[in-house]
Amino acid sequence: MSRRVSMPAADDLFRPTASVRAVPDAPEPAQPPPAETADPAKPSGRIRHDEKMTVYVTSDELLQIEHARLALRASHGLAVDRGRLVREAVALVLADFDTHGADSVLVRRLTDG
Repeated sequence: MSRRVSMPAADDLFRPTASVRAVPDAPEPAQPPPAETADPAKPSGRIRHDEKMTVYVTSDELLQIEHARLALRASHGLAVDRGRLVREAVALVLADFDTHGADSVLVRRLTDG
């Protein structure tokens, strides 16, 4: 009797994540529930994010973000990470831009700088 453990094949470990029908009329594999689409005026919040963007900030900007995060926790009982804080801020600025266009805070700050 062999003491080897049966391991899954590489095809089982590295299968495509998209639904692909290899055989016509074959049963469809189980699908996860569709991800909620983000409203342009609302940030995505606590969902799995598939896209990544790297943003470089100064040490002062990072300290301001961290200070805001800690103030939200201390004063309001909101435990948010820096990513969520930044997504919320971006959502606010983009909503203002959608609403006010050329008169938005974003346009004013970019044209003043």
